[in-house]
Amino acid sequence: MKKAIVLLFLTVLITACGQKKEAMNEFDANFAHTVYFWLKNPNNEADRTSFETSLQKFLDASAYAKTKFIGVPPKASRDVVDGSFTYSLIVTFESATAQQNYQDEAPHKRFVDESSHLWTKVIVYDSNGVN
Repeated sequence: MKKAIVLLFLTVLITACGQKKEAMNEFDANFAHTVYFWLKNPNNEADRTSFETSLQKFLDASAYAKTKFIGVPPKASRDVVDGSFTYSLIVTFESATAQQNYQDEAPHKRFVDESSHLWTKVIVYDSNGVN
């Protein structure tokens, strides 16, 4: 019985806190774009809300982004985990060309214009899948 309650609790927690299914598309292993953001004022709720709203609006309008994952750092359980960032973004594309089109599209440029004043640092890791 105890295991069933724990399992039910974990299922509800994952469902409530996870990315909404309709916002997540199939992961495309051809090209992954991973971005880490460090906000100037990471504890300022108004800044966080503004950033999240602008980022979600951009992702919803993107014609090229497939997987659209927005994350925050968990409590680190190991020394090798870097939890210094405020937000992470993982977006996948069918190709490097699609990723470049994403960089050039109006929703991406609008997001940068709206939100760049909120961050102090951004690091991007792009990678191609090994197939």
